[in-house]
Amino acid sequence: MRVQLSGASFRVNQTMEILSRLGPARLAVMGAVTLALVGFFAFVIMRMSQPDMGVLYADLSMADAGAVVRELEARGIAYETRGDGVILAPRSDLARLRMELASDGLPAGTGVGYEIFDRGDSFSSTSFVQNINQLRALEGELSRTIASLARVEAARVHLAIPERRLFERDREDPRASIVLRVRGELDQAQVRAVRHLVATAVEGLRPDRISIVDESGRLLADGATAGDSMAAVAADETRIGFENRLRAQVEDIVAGIVGRGRTRVQVAAEFDTNRVEARSETFDPNGQVARSMQTRTDNAVSTQGDAGVTVGNELPGGGEDPEGGGMRDQQETTEETINYEISRSTRVEMLEGPRLSRLSVAVLVDGAYATGPDGSVAYEPRTAEELQRIEALVRTAIGFDADRGDQIEVVNLRFAEGPQPEFLPEEPTLVESLLNPTREDVLRAVELAVLFLLSLVVIFTVLRPMLRAFTASPVMIAAGAGGGEAGAIAGGEGGGTPALPSRSDATSQMIEMAKVNGQVQQESLERVADLVKQSPSETVSVMRQWIHERG
Repeated sequence: MRVQLSGASFRVNQTMEILSRLGPARLAVMGAVTLALVGFFAFVIMRMSQPDMGVLYADLSMADAGAVVRELEARGIAYETRGDGVILAPRSDLARLRMELASDGLPAGTGVGYEIFDRGDSFSSTSFVQNINQLRALEGELSRTIASLARVEAARVHLAIPERRLFERDREDPRASIVLRVRGELDQAQVRAVRHLVATAVEGLRPDRISIVDESGRLLADGATAGDSMAAVAADETRIGFENRLRAQVEDIVAGIVGRGRTRVQVAAEFDTNRVEARSETFDPNGQVARSMQTRTDNAVSTQGDAGVTVGNELPGGGEDPEGGGMRDQQETTEETINYEISRSTRVEMLEGPRLSRLSVAVLVDGAYATGPDGSVAYEPRTAEELQRIEALVRTAIGFDADRGDQIEVVNLRFAEGPQPEFLPEEPTLVESLLNPTREDVLRAVELAVLFLLSLVVIFTVLRPMLRAFTASPVMIAAGAGGGEAGAIAGGEGGGTPALPSRSDATSQMIEMAKVNGQVQQESLERVADLVKQSPSETVSVMRQWIHERG
């Protein structure tokens, strides 16, 4: 145990002596170089272990950037943030992260809304700035509302609202333009819903003054036409929507029989856009009802006597004949009036277009393909029975009406392009990736190569000499120093001549070598004596151990 402690103390003393010989200046330089090397290799290791980052989202608002960062932290995904709403993520996971975040509704991408009035000082703003902010807020709120629809991914709204002027009689109507990024396709009912939504949110804006365009530049609604032409446009849009819907239904049902992509369907629909008003009035003679009845009776009595005109007859009471002489006439009349009400029905029917008046459907199907034993593909036409079954399915799917004049034609012809084999895209192998590198792969390889070259330069120019200096033993250092002193002494004695004379005699060479070895041994003994003086107790312990081992 003492021997081990003595050996450790001896090594510590050797290290301290080497450090004292180097001096504080060299030690400071070596420490700085060591720290620089540690930092350099730490940077290289971190850079090599860090995944390749790519841009996940850019130009995000602070609210959207915060929501995306919180979602990435919850998922445990490494990310980096930069200025102006730029978020970086591992390049290999960019597509997957975008799809997962999009399913969660991130980023919202809503733009600015009415919260614009919460920023800044409204008292110092001019009326022009306030009007612009109001227009921006209205556009942003409409964009948010439209983007909340199921099939709308993003929306941009531009409003053109004329400025109100005093004493202006003819005022121009507002207009609006909307750009939509949709998932799939919007039907005409949904397009009209968007137009009416915006029209009711802006004062004085009519739905026919709103234009809607999708991300591919396709016009969904034309806001340049108004008045009577809007009815024609609406009828045309209705016809196109009806034909597209019917074509999709027929293609879907036929593709289940002949295969996807092996059928072509065209639908031509004719609509009647005239407005028809029909009035009809019907009377029912059997449905008589007495509405009113009136009865009137008249009685009349007249009497005629034989006596002439006398004074007695003219006196009051003188014309009465108590005996009833003369003629008497009595008449009675009865009148009855009954008013009857006959049942009557009045029907007013108004038919407004468009109404389907005729339908024509053309279905083209490809034949069957069979692979022979030699691998060749043979074409087989469809049988008449198969075509009849397909036609029956199409009739049922479109609501065929012979009285309306509908027509259906199912034809089997060979397509110009045969069926293409379906295959899933394979992951590129390592050899293919090396032969066809992308721009990111080239940049990554250059970066790794530069880091590798810098590491080699640092290892061979800095680290290797330092390791040699630390691993050199004190005896070799002393021998080197003694050799130098011996050479200097020999040079001094010879008057500037070399220490070893150039002789061909072997004996003289051996003598010179013995002198040099003696000088080296003397220097070694002096070094050992110095060590003994510095550590007498450890030296005694070592000597006792040697004596004990030899005994």
